[in-house]
Amino acid sequence: MISVEQHLDRILTTVSVIRPFELGVLDAQGCVLAEDVTARGSLPGFTNSAMDGYAVHASDVAGAAPESPVVLPVVGDIAAGNTAALSLVPGQTMRIMTGAPMPRGADAVVPVEATDGGLVRVEVRKASVVGQHVREVGEDVESGAVILRAGTLLGPGQIALLAAAGVARVRVAPRPRVVVLSTGDELVEVGRTPAFGQIVDSNSVMLTAAVTAVGATPYRVGGVRDDARQLRETLEGQLVRADAIITTGGVSMGAFDTVKEVLSRVGTMQFDKVAMRPGMPQGFGTLGEEKVPVFTLPGNPVSALVSFHVFVAPALRAMAGRPEPSFPPGYVPAVAAEPMTSVPGKMEFLRVTLDDDQARLAGGQGSHMLGALAAADALAVIPEDVTQVRPGDPIECLPLLGREGQ
Repeated sequence: MISVEQHLDRILTTVSVIRPFELGVLDAQGCVLAEDVTARGSLPGFTNSAMDGYAVHASDVAGAAPESPVVLPVVGDIAAGNTAALSLVPGQTMRIMTGAPMPRGADAVVPVEATDGGLVRVEVRKASVVGQHVREVGEDVESGAVILRAGTLLGPGQIALLAAAGVARVRVAPRPRVVVLSTGDELVEVGRTPAFGQIVDSNSVMLTAAVTAVGATPYRVGGVRDDARQLRETLEGQLVRADAIITTGGVSMGAFDTVKEVLSRVGTMQFDKVAMRPGMPQGFGTLGEEKVPVFTLPGNPVSALVSFHVFVAPALRAMAGRPEPSFPPGYVPAVAAEPMTSVPGKMEFLRVTLDDDQARLAGGQGSHMLGALAAADALAVIPEDVTQVRPGDPIECLPLLGREGQ
């Protein structure tokens, strides 16, 4: 039996970042930059007003005050989107809107709140200084400057910066394409009523959702019968579109564990008992000329999802250029709100709900109990050398995908 850390380390030292390629900025959301990006233009691209008000020569209104306003003629209006090159001579003003280009010669903007709002002549009741309420060209970003570094995860804010700086396409590590399949003669498709001895194929649906939640692109194959030839042909047929493959079921010690039977003869698969509960039977290796990583997870639904969080999610993030710290990845501190028990020698993953930092068991902890899994926010991680957790004891929790805002 190997430890959780050993199995995860083997996975993370095997997978690598997917070969980068170029995408349009919208398609690149959620991806990681593979190289530095420089601005194609300055931000702002022209000097403009930061306020609705009046463009002025600051020296003209240096002495303005409520009791002694300065009166200036209004010689024009400048709206946002104006493309005409305008000039302002001393002793005059132009009404200007937020974002509108400053006229040549003007060096300050008087907010409309500091005036009487006049359209022909305006009373300025507050002094201005040079540069007040003016956005200078390039004050945010200068043309040619590095705006985002390699390794940056692209979210809405980064996409906005790229677009504003004139960058239409970027080179990124793409989202991993992940094929998800489950095995078993007992499986029926979602929506069908299972006959006696049959069950709905919820595992492949669950793992497809988990792949989406971690930011990868899933391809659900669904249930494959316990037939070695069919399984092998299915796996080989999926390699063309897979950066990774996840199977569920057929990896334990049963007489019909087809996944283990087939993959033991191909690729570099290794099957181990991992010192964890749930999820002890695990397999991992590579398949095909491209050495596509293959994760073989247990068939019990809770075991499968726990295994995904602990082993598959960190690997997919690493493949997408988002490496995580060494084990444990992504854990958050909490406090036990009730007693918890664990078996000696195994790392226990208990389904819990989190109220602030208080962790409570989410219900039954059997590896088949989906009700408790659906109610859980996180997995409380109990180390191998701990068998009893008392109320008030500190514990670490692994937030469940889709329940922690990822």
